[in-house]
Amino acid sequence: MQFGTKSGNPAKTRCQCIIAGIYENNKLSDTAKQLDRASGGYIRKMLNRGELKGKPGQSLILHDVPDITAPRVLLVGLGNIDTADPARFVQVANAAVSALRGTPAKSALCCLLDVAAGDKDAYWKTRRIVERFEDGVYKFTDMKGKPPENNGIVIESVDLQIADRSEQELVEAGIDDAAAVSAGINAHKNLANTPGNVCTPTYMAEAARSLAKQYPSVTTTVIEEKEMEKLGMGAFMSVTRGSDQPGKLIVMQYKGAKPKDQPYVLVGKGISFDTGGISLKPGAAMHEMIYDMCGAASVFGTITTVAMQELPINVVGVIAAAENMPSGKASRPGDIVKSLSGQTIEILNTDAEGRLVLCDALTFVDRYKPVTVIDIATLTGAAVIALGSPATAMYANDDALAGELTGAGEDTLDRVWRMPLWEEYQSQLNSSFADMQNIGGREAGSVTAACFLSRFTKKYRWAHLDIAGSAFRGSGANKGATGRPVGLLTQYLMNMADAETGA
Repeated sequence: MQFGTKSGNPAKTRCQCIIAGIYENNKLSDTAKQLDRASGGYIRKMLNRGELKGKPGQSLILHDVPDITAPRVLLVGLGNIDTADPARFVQVANAAVSALRGTPAKSALCCLLDVAAGDKDAYWKTRRIVERFEDGVYKFTDMKGKPPENNGIVIESVDLQIADRSEQELVEAGIDDAAAVSAGINAHKNLANTPGNVCTPTYMAEAARSLAKQYPSVTTTVIEEKEMEKLGMGAFMSVTRGSDQPGKLIVMQYKGAKPKDQPYVLVGKGISFDTGGISLKPGAAMHEMIYDMCGAASVFGTITTVAMQELPINVVGVIAAAENMPSGKASRPGDIVKSLSGQTIEILNTDAEGRLVLCDALTFVDRYKPVTVIDIATLTGAAVIALGSPATAMYANDDALAGELTGAGEDTLDRVWRMPLWEEYQSQLNSSFADMQNIGGREAGSVTAACFLSRFTKKYRWAHLDIAGSAFRGSGANKGATGRPVGLLTQYLMNMADAETGA
């Protein structure tokens, strides 16, 4: 989809649909007022019939409005004019693209920049509009027998109406940044939505190699199983040995700063399909386990965006890619393995495999002397029970890093909620036979999983994002990967780049 800007009289703009906002109690946004005047009061006349109350999420399409050049006017509800906030603005943008998607319109003029969103400026509003429009038209059609032309997307171009010329640069910057973030989010979705019979660890490695070919600033290295064995990645190998698909440790290095500058490191769980291994999962929802590599997909998507934006920092993205299968070679409950750190782990449940591949990856990345390390994983169902889908569970061993991620989440509305990482929980991981066991019992499952990982991250500032609830929707009409937390991670890295350059 193409995005641009327009100014001038919206009533005379040549496009196939104009989008304007209506507050509750028939209060019109500035653009709606212009359209109403141009149409001789037609807009207000339609509103007086009571078909649109102005509540957030509502919409109404008017056809052939008098003296309006566009054949359609899409009115979207804005809610109470006195209580506008950022979250509601995103709701309005979602409603606009949803309604527009139901029309044959190929072009639109979006006049929502005149809508209040708390204290947010035109740059912020532009990014949210573009990102929501890109999200709203996304479709995964790669696996269709005959993929529809242009992925079935009708809308080709959207222009944003600018009333104040002084905001032109802010809006253009917002379009550029949103396009890059959306490209990363779509890359995440495409990788995550690809089924496990196609999206194997080898497939993920090839995707990372292709990314390096596309962007000279990215270098991809793939560490194979033989080398992982030599390195001593016993925890990782305990997961992948049950599968015919070879595991991969995929390292993508983005170099946007001086070679000696310390990098920011992202580590993603990339279980291409998770049967649970010998501790076999129930069959009813097992198809959702194609999404057990959403952590890896978020790393891939974030590196994509960072490379597009050419951020002046160094970033290392590591994907721990493996398939968890039951076989004669698979790990058994009760097995004890030695991790790359030298610590031994008693595997009491082979379905707690994500932490096993991650712990070796987290030990591996210490060689980069990172500024910070963030791991991203669909790690526990307990995180879903605790927080549902609105928030990602966050754990951190550093208050400043936790604050930076929380701030980036609030800005993008890709939110996190900090969970406890207290020493009192560590005892649940005690083992009589090894240094630790890989599960901590029924209580506080997400917390003890994070506590397990924390034992491998003592040398650097670290945060863990458990995205089991936020990364995908497993069923229903909106089934598929959400692209989260690419928005959060890219905003964090953009903020860090600004801090380092003094922007």
